[in-house]
Amino acid sequence: MSYSAEYVSTGARVGLRPFRASDGPEFTARVRESRELHRPWLSPPATLEEYEPYAAQRAGSGFLVCELATGDIAGFVNVNNIVRGAFQCGALGYGAFAHAAGRGLFGEGFDLLLAYAFGADGLALHRLEANIQPGNTASIGLVRGRGFRLEGLSPEFLYVAGAWRDHERWAVTRGASAF
Repeated sequence: MSYSAEYVSTGARVGLRPFRASDGPEFTARVRESRELHRPWLSPPATLEEYEPYAAQRAGSGFLVCELATGDIAGFVNVNNIVRGAFQCGALGYGAFAHAAGRGLFGEGFDLLLAYAFGADGLALHRLEANIQPGNTASIGLVRGRGFRLEGLSPEFLYVAGAWRDHERWAVTRGASAF
């Protein structure tokens, strides 16, 4: 079954598409299945009551990574806090779901997002930032492998899983990216 009409971008195995209200049941079930994978790095919405405002806030800048063969949600990538004008920057928030982890699906989707975020037909940004907790080696590996550079440490930067957590600041610009 093909779902290509819904996608802003497709790769060999995954597509990138906007959040929909109807994704709530699958998205929140995947979040609950992935608690151990996500802890303590992120806390995506695990109930429909949390999902609805979360998805609505990401209109135009939040995307699901979905398997093309089935339409199943493999993860999500959000471009938050987009600033236009002279800055042209957004901050990434993302996560893979446990059933897709280790299969390369999320990495493919992340690459699609980078191309879309930097592309003239997409978000047309110049810079993307990823704020990552220092111990999250999988996330650091994901961005490092795509040309992001470490720019510093922000102590107690984000409130995640009940605590203010330090984050490393990683960034890439359009000219420094392969996308």
